[in-house]
Amino acid sequence: MRTAMRFLGAVIVGGAVAAASAQTIVVGGKSFTEQQIMTAMTVALLKAKGFTPDRRAGMGSAAVRSAMENGQIDVYWEYTGTALSVYNKITDKFASADAAYRKIKEIDSPKGIVWLNMSPVNNTYAFAMNADQAKKLGIVTMSDFAKAVKGGAKLTFASNAEFYSRPDGLPGWQSAYGFELDRDNVKRMDTGLVYQALKDRQVDAGLVFTTDGRIPAFNFVVLKDDKNYAAPYNLTPVVRKEIADKNPKLVEALNAVAAKLDSETMAKLNAAVDVEKKTPEEVAEAFLKQNGLI
Repeated sequence: MRTAMRFLGAVIVGGAVAAASAQTIVVGGKSFTEQQIMTAMTVALLKAKGFTPDRRAGMGSAAVRSAMENGQIDVYWEYTGTALSVYNKITDKFASADAAYRKIKEIDSPKGIVWLNMSPVNNTYAFAMNADQAKKLGIVTMSDFAKAVKGGAKLTFASNAEFYSRPDGLPGWQSAYGFELDRDNVKRMDTGLVYQALKDRQVDAGLVFTTDGRIPAFNFVVLKDDKNYAAPYNLTPVVRKEIADKNPKLVEALNAVAAKLDSETMAKLNAAVDVEKKTPEEVAEAFLKQNGLI
């Protein structure tokens, strides 16, 4: 009888442990390629660590942030610059990516939102050109680009409408570097079309996001922001405090992923989806396995 009771107790305890390890974690994510990959990566990681992920992908920035604040999602990957400027209306310039990270971590802490370890992935705004044309014109940096424009070069630039009009967009870049593109030389279009227009040489330069996989795939070169005008947009796992406190293994696993990422790696992962047409799930799982994370 005692043996049976011990066995029953072991079953109950074992069941309780299994139930705890199979805790449901709601994973959020935005709709563009990089976010789809990171959402898929988080889902695969959680499954491997014994959690039950509930995936809520394809959300807009405002929606996913609101869902985090309302406790509707538990974890997602966010960008330091987005959280500072869009969610918290902070317009300060930061001396470094670390300074921006420390600031948003401090601001969000009282809201029960925990920023885990920041990855080196910086998906910020940049100007890009076809590598051969940039070399021909001797343009390596944004200062070189500004010098060419001021010297009379009629360079055309493709931009989305938001960047064209935002104070910290094209107007801010022009002010910081002391140049001004002729109105007729700025071609406004959807973000995705910028890459194709640049590839087809319909324009001389274009607005890009620095971790976009089409940059290496299309042999573009990103002009060095030598005055560090662009705000840092470092990709970072963000978790509700309640979930982080209860699940140190989850925190450890997400920090391990962040440590294996950098901008070059992220660009290759994005290219695998956007150029090679693999699924985000395939790309995410392969990365986790190659890096011994699952």
